[in-house]
Amino acid sequence: MWFFARDPVRDFPFELIPELLEGGPPGPWALHRGRKKATGSPVSIFVYDVKPGAEEQTQVAKAAFKRLKTLRHPNILAYIDGLETEKCLHVVTEAVTPLGMYLKARVEAGGLKELEIAWGLHQIVKALSFLVNDCSLIHNNVCMAAVFVDRAGEWKLGGLDYMYSAQGIGGGPPRKGIPELEQYDPPELADSSDRVVREKWSADMWRLGCLIWEVFNGPLPRAAALRNPGKIPKSLVPHYCELVGANPKVRPNPARFLQSCRAPGGFMSNRFVETNLFLEEIQIKEPAEKQKFFQELSKSLDTFPEDFCRHKVLPQLLTAFEFGNAGAVVLTPLFKVGKFLSAEEYQHKIIPVVVKMFSSTDRAMRIRLLQQMEQFIQYLDEPTVNTQIFPHVVHGFLDTNPAIREQTVKSMLLLAPKLSETNLNVELMKHFARLQAKDEQGPIRCNTTVCLGKIGSYLSASTRHRVLTSAFSRATKDPFAPSRVAGVLGFAATHNLYSMNDCAHKILPVLCGLTVDPEKSVRDQAFKAIRSFLSKLESVSEDPTQLEEVEKDVHAASSPGMGGAAASWAGWAVTGVSSLTSKLIRAHPTTAPTETNVPQRPTPEGVPAPALTPVPATPTTSSHWETQEEDKDTAEDSSAADRWDDEDWGSLEEAESVLAQQDDWNTGGQVSHASQVSNSHHKSSKSPESDWSSWEAEGSWEHGWQEPSSQEPPPEGTRLASEYNWGGSESSDKGDPFATLSARASTQPRPDSWGEDNWEGLEIDSRQAKAELARKKREERRREMEAKRAEKKAAKGPMKLGARKLD
Repeated sequence: MWFFARDPVRDFPFELIPELLEGGPPGPWALHRGRKKATGSPVSIFVYDVKPGAEEQTQVAKAAFKRLKTLRHPNILAYIDGLETEKCLHVVTEAVTPLGMYLKARVEAGGLKELEIAWGLHQIVKALSFLVNDCSLIHNNVCMAAVFVDRAGEWKLGGLDYMYSAQGIGGGPPRKGIPELEQYDPPELADSSDRVVREKWSADMWRLGCLIWEVFNGPLPRAAALRNPGKIPKSLVPHYCELVGANPKVRPNPARFLQSCRAPGGFMSNRFVETNLFLEEIQIKEPAEKQKFFQELSKSLDTFPEDFCRHKVLPQLLTAFEFGNAGAVVLTPLFKVGKFLSAEEYQHKIIPVVVKMFSSTDRAMRIRLLQQMEQFIQYLDEPTVNTQIFPHVVHGFLDTNPAIREQTVKSMLLLAPKLSETNLNVELMKHFARLQAKDEQGPIRCNTTVCLGKIGSYLSASTRHRVLTSAFSRATKDPFAPSRVAGVLGFAATHNLYSMNDCAHKILPVLCGLTVDPEKSVRDQAFKAIRSFLSKLESVSEDPTQLEEVEKDVHAASSPGMGGAAASWAGWAVTGVSSLTSKLIRAHPTTAPTETNVPQRPTPEGVPAPALTPVPATPTTSSHWETQEEDKDTAEDSSAADRWDDEDWGSLEEAESVLAQQDDWNTGGQVSHASQVSNSHHKSSKSPESDWSSWEAEGSWEHGWQEPSSQEPPPEGTRLASEYNWGGSESSDKGDPFATLSARASTQPRPDSWGEDNWEGLEIDSRQAKAELARKKREERRREMEAKRAEKKAAKGPMKLGARKLD
């Protein structure tokens, strides 16, 4: 029987890459890149080939192998695995690069920052302090070739070949025999007598001074060059001079050297070093300290090295969120660090955390996620958005905090392109309908209208036909003036999505009514929109063959590129209206739209003003602006109106794409009516279309603003909305000729709904009334039948068993 010896190198779990790294340790060791065979994770492999006649070097290499295997410290090269055979030694460590090679690469890339060098030297000195003060070991080989850098930019001390005990155990220092290393020896070693008094760390601190000189000035040509500091920073020069002093007795202990450099104004006193020191001890810090640290971290990340942010800060942020309950404070630094990641890394490391954050009930985290969604939305795929994110985001529409409702509406601008047909055309529209009809904050109603205009091109053709006209028409009747402006701009920005029939019969009548609006900003936008729609109608009237081209988008499938005019909304949807939102949402929320918010018609000259009845002042109905902020608010609203005036309306006047079929409004209503009847019998199987007709309780698009029939005047001293200067060119002291023509006069209560869109709700009420009447009749009939049966049974009396009826 034959036995074959196994090759230990072949069975070694690490694979060596033949490429030899430059700048590796001088002497017999060769540094190679490698990887773990099972996972492919990168490592570094130090290889020593045993040669005949080199027993002394072999013993030094084996001693270094043993030292590295037993010494564990964050600033000493981390040992992973090793292999010792008769022919070679393999030492596997964490993936590192020689410091000389690293510095050369950084210089070519733009140079190394002082704060990086400060932290690197801090780590090397700390490793020396550990060896000398804690282990009583002398490194005896501190130089550029003994320092390595990992992927996070951390400096690691290696080169343990010539280490020996400071207490004399195991003999004195081994002989190096390599001229490149002997040039770093201190001058006192040349004196073999014991007359020179020195400390055990004196030689290593001299070599540390040589390392500092080489880091800033390049390779050390000779020992005499140490007298000239060269490019060493001024804050470090005094401490450097102590290291390379001729008297070994005055060279500082590594611990004292660190303390001196960390003093205020010292070379190692900077934000980068402080951040690293905190991260090293973050596990034992108090929660309040962690919160403060993460809050201040994002301010400094822009000045930190990219590798440090990716490989050291990011893991700590993820750990703090996963296990430390850090909460929303980690979001800002997390997304800042995410900019340094590739798409694959971002998807693997950050997206799972973001998805988990959306399920949090912490309001601070939810609002920060919504505010910063733009930074990570491009990395989210559609299934993740629809199944794991959107179901949590929609809860923000129902939140009692106005700021969360506002941010939720704004986030739909980013989520809409990734939403499924059901979520976009049914679920989202249902929430938008309720917000626009019933939200107590005027700016939120305004932003809802703005957002609907922005995402109009993503809606399906049937949803656009059913929703857009009704929604923007409702916005034009909002008592909040910017909402009315948003409704007009909504019509204009989605002009290519309406048929010519709808433009003439539904949109222009609404816009014409706004030409006598009491607010000049509303009138100005109404006139612009009217001119735009009239130009389209006139061009089709002159040339009927253009009808198909003008209406080509009306029934086209949803597409991001369809809303050509809607693209110009970004300027005012995000900035103009948002500034109003943050200004107008006060600590006490305003009431839902009521008649008291509607601009009042000023009394003409010569006519006595009608008596006003007081409105009860409650904490939740304060929608008026404070008198001391009146001028400031007027200026802001004026600037917002000016921004809307600056929109590019040229494209709207060219009659751009709008789609090729026409739908009869009455037909759409009949379909909706039929779906309602179907719902009353089959509630378990509802179609998306049938949902639109069942939203009366939540405030659907087909219903107007619900306002009280009785009128109560505001408290004494309250100014009417028409008295404010909303950005018109004329002074508020000058009379407004259009104010007397307002259709929102306080003497005429408005109906609960508007135009022809309220017939559906009336039919529903009629059907409900008939059903209730029929139920009552059935109940009365049942009671009558029971009474008759009881009377009949009582009249016959009880029957006796066995009795025979006699003639």
